[in-house]
Amino acid sequence: MSDVLTFIDENLGRFRAELYDFLRIPSISAKSEHDADTRAAAEWFSERLREAGLTTETLTTPGHPIVIGEWQGAGPDAPTVLIYGHYDVQPPEPLELWTSPPFEPTERNGRIYARGSADDKGQLYMHVKALEAHLATGSQLPVNVVVLAEGEEEVGSPNLVPFVEANLERLACDLVLISDTGMFAEGLPSLLFSLRGLAYFEIHVHGARSDLHSGEYGGAVRNPGNALAQIIASLHDSDGRVAIPGFYDDVVEWDEETRAQIAALPHVDADFARALELDDLAGESGYGTLERLWIRPTCDINGILCGYTGEGAKTVLPNHALAKVSFRLVPDQNPDRVKGLLEAHLAAVAPTGVTVEIRELHGGRPWRASVSGPAFEAASEALEEAFGTKPVPMGGGGSIPIVVEFEEKLGATALLVGFSLPGCNLHAPDEWLPIENYEKGISALALLYGKLG
Repeated sequence: MSDVLTFIDENLGRFRAELYDFLRIPSISAKSEHDADTRAAAEWFSERLREAGLTTETLTTPGHPIVIGEWQGAGPDAPTVLIYGHYDVQPPEPLELWTSPPFEPTERNGRIYARGSADDKGQLYMHVKALEAHLATGSQLPVNVVVLAEGEEEVGSPNLVPFVEANLERLACDLVLISDTGMFAEGLPSLLFSLRGLAYFEIHVHGARSDLHSGEYGGAVRNPGNALAQIIASLHDSDGRVAIPGFYDDVVEWDEETRAQIAALPHVDADFARALELDDLAGESGYGTLERLWIRPTCDINGILCGYTGEGAKTVLPNHALAKVSFRLVPDQNPDRVKGLLEAHLAAVAPTGVTVEIRELHGGRPWRASVSGPAFEAASEALEEAFGTKPVPMGGGGSIPIVVEFEEKLGATALLVGFSLPGCNLHAPDEWLPIENYEKGISALALLYGKLG
């Protein structure tokens, strides 16, 4: 492994320059005007895999392309690792809040600022460079490798599960390795034991045939804005719990050992709040902040649209109000069941005089793992060697719906090893990734490949 690590050290400048070329491609999957850019990112990534020594193929889907890279040099009896990541990124808006242009990578204070630096181009590209280091130095990788990179993760991966189902033999593996998560803190690597699922909806409240003069009709006609506010207020009780009947029926309580590990992590509520410029935190009573973030379900309003919001006054009763509502789910909650519970709740609490409609956007199931076994031990050793610190177990508050699908459809274990940090501004202006994590992460992954055999 010394030759592999030396190769990485000698080529770190090139590795960063290549990543910056990747980050300059505005592969925004949510916007059709960037379809050509998204395809360009797929082709760029495929070429880099080929240069690293893998055979590659860029496959079309009804949406954005999927890139497959393969190396089978370890032989038919060796284990196979499937590396998954995504090359698409979130829209950069609001642009005025970026310190530097979102698609012009900029280094400041030891950080790489650019859209996609942490989520997920930077982390995905670490794997390419770790593989290159092995193959360029003649190191005999003890595992076969399949790399799967998609361009639709940021829009719910609508074509990924059908692709996996149609290519089960090609994607057959013993381990699924994903770097699309983070570390608990600077200098403290982590191994993930859970991800929350997602159920995401729009609630539409329809009223009269058009907006109405609030003086002529106010007090006699139901206001959809008022009705929506009433509905939103009904979603939580005074203890911060979701007040939808049956919502917690499928929630699996975590064991005391896991809760004790979470409590032992170096977290301070006051510091967490101060970093967000808040004077207090909130959430479900009876649980600490990290538990609320990782192992408890939530319901949140993500956006509200109602009536006149322009400059000055316009006294109207809006004829339509909209709220975007997301539920983060934990084992064994299911997004389909949550939809049914929400529909029943709205039918019970919606006032007369308006019509309420639910539109499902997308969802995914939660994931839970035991941080034990050969793969986790190998990852723990590799992270400790690269970062000089033994990794800690942690949960993830976000969602990667494909993790559960991979495990079920491929019969493989999922291992999530991430390198972003809290506060990396994922999905927000000034997204960043530590240069140190990018460089040490490549070494950690190279070490991990060597140990997985």
